[in-house]
Amino acid sequence: MRASDRAYAALRQDIVDWKLPPGTVLGEVEQSERLGVSRTPLREALSRLSADGLAAPHSGRGVVVTGISLDTVAELFELRQALECKSAALAAVRGQASVFHGLVSRFRSAGSLISTDDRQNRSRYYELVAELDSAIDAAAANSYLTQALGNVRLHLARVRRLAKDNPERLLETAGEHATIAAAVASGDPDLASASVSVHLHKSLEHLRSARIASPDSTIPEKRTTP
Repeated sequence: MRASDRAYAALRQDIVDWKLPPGTVLGEVEQSERLGVSRTPLREALSRLSADGLAAPHSGRGVVVTGISLDTVAELFELRQALECKSAALAAVRGQASVFHGLVSRFRSAGSLISTDDRQNRSRYYELVAELDSAIDAAAANSYLTQALGNVRLHLARVRRLAKDNPERLLETAGEHATIAAAVASGDPDLASASVSVHLHKSLEHLRSARIASPDSTIPEKRTTP
């Protein structure tokens, strides 16, 4: 792996995991030393983060990690609905029902992964969600659509932090994902699209209510890395 690729991967993961929260200034000198790379590959990595929308130019000291607000989340969900509903509809027409029937069963028994505070089990649940996404992408068989969804999902990984991994909501999402998988397996594109739309609506409403319930969880404007 090239130094710039390694730096990009590390910074992207730290941003997604909120180890580098919104407002953090990613100074070239500090990040070069922290990641053990020279400033040239570090600049390439920062440029890629900016292209992803995870960072934005910051005068004098590299770039700053972009913020997340309810307004930006709502915009993200508008794009997500257009892309994911279309992808699910295509998957219903083009996919193999057996693949999605198997996912239905796994989501219906996913409660054990959610009902405890075990981080490893939570990670397995998110891996199952990613598996459904991948199955829909593969069945839809549209590389442009998959590429566009890849960027959306990158930002969604950050947004999950706002939802605070609420177990009750995660149990609801398991049922919603089972419904999506079943709709795709049915071969009905309208039903598949509608099931995704319902899930996205509930997810956005939960994010809104979570932020209203925790008004003290504000996001800092700027922050420097230690």
